Amino acid sequence: MRAANNLTLPRALHPGAWWLWALGLAVAASRTRNPVLLILILVIAGFVVAARRTDAPWANSYVAFLKLGLVVIAVRVVLQALLSTRSQGNTILFTLPLIPLPAWATGVKLGGEVTAEALLTALYDGLQLAVMLCCIGAANALASPRRLLKSLPGALYEMGVACVVALTFAPQLVTDARRIRAARRLRGRTSGSFRTTAMPVLEGALDRSVELAAAMDSRGYGRTAQVPRNQRRITGASVLLGLLGIALGVYSLLTDAMSFPVAAAALAVGLLLAVGAMTVGHQRVARTRYRPDPWALPEWLVTLSGAIAAGTMIVAANRGVEGLVLAGPLVVPPVPLVPVLGLLVGLAPAIVAPPLTRRRELVPA
Repeated sequence: MRAANNLTLPRALHPGAWWLWALGLAVAASRTRNPVLLILILVIAGFVVAARRTDAPWANSYVAFLKLGLVVIAVRVVLQALLSTRSQGNTILFTLPLIPLPAWATGVKLGGEVTAEALLTALYDGLQLAVMLCCIGAANALASPRRLLKSLPGALYEMGVACVVALTFAPQLVTDARRIRAARRLRGRTSGSFRTTAMPVLEGALDRSVELAAAMDSRGYGRTAQVPRNQRRITGASVLLGLLGIALGVYSLLTDAMSFPVAAAALAVGLLLAVGAMTVGHQRVARTRYRPDPWALPEWLVTLSGAIAAGTMIVAANRGVEGLVLAGPLVVPPVPLVPVLGLLVGLAPAIVAPPLTRRRELVPA
């Protein structure tokens, strides 16, 4: 018997594909307040992260975003309980002590009767925001920010350096927190105050981000070539207008602020301006790429899975499919079949993404 390498060599998926997939799930979560669909999106993101995460320091950031989502839900429910009014429902659960407020705060109450309708509405709203945060956390856990910087177009390179430094802050928080907890356990300290734990974590994450910025600057990141001033101004204006058009089109599609043809036209014009400006602005950055990340069939499949999940939810919301928005807080959440099938496509990256470790198999000699 002899060992032979599998023909499929392991490689890391393009980080842009992971971000597009995660943003697709976040868009899908923004179109519904049905807790069944929101929990399904959360499970899909967690399953893909568990199946395709690496041993990198940022791979554990999904748990941190999950905890942050729980905090968001708790804060939303507590604030709703303190500030809710009787007009939000008639099913009284309990009564809090009513705190008197000055005359200028007329119409605002602090405490008093808390209804089940108000708490459930706050729970569903907080769950929606928490799931969107977890989708971003999934992208942070799966995509390397440094590799993402290599793939940015030249027109966005300076902005990309700043974004990469910012994106590394959250993963470094998780890494430093684990390191500090391990150090405290080795010293026989099982508990500690917030000050003794939080300050070293924040300081370490900030130091690492600053070191990353200094290392990138010393290696020439962000250095631009000499181009005419008019070309720089036109490129910058085109990028700005393109991004504004994309933001306006996406916002209109998500919130129905404009009709579908107008929103689609704004999105298309924004994409054309942005792509054209980035193509021209690429001449500003005089750099080469060592072993650039490929964009092959797995990247297209991962991106397509996120787009299908988002597109299914958008189309279902525009056509008024029942189940995306509950008829009332106390109604049992239904399970709409078409949105569920569209969301299940988001599980595809767990299968189609390249393997992360080199597989070896025994073949006859």
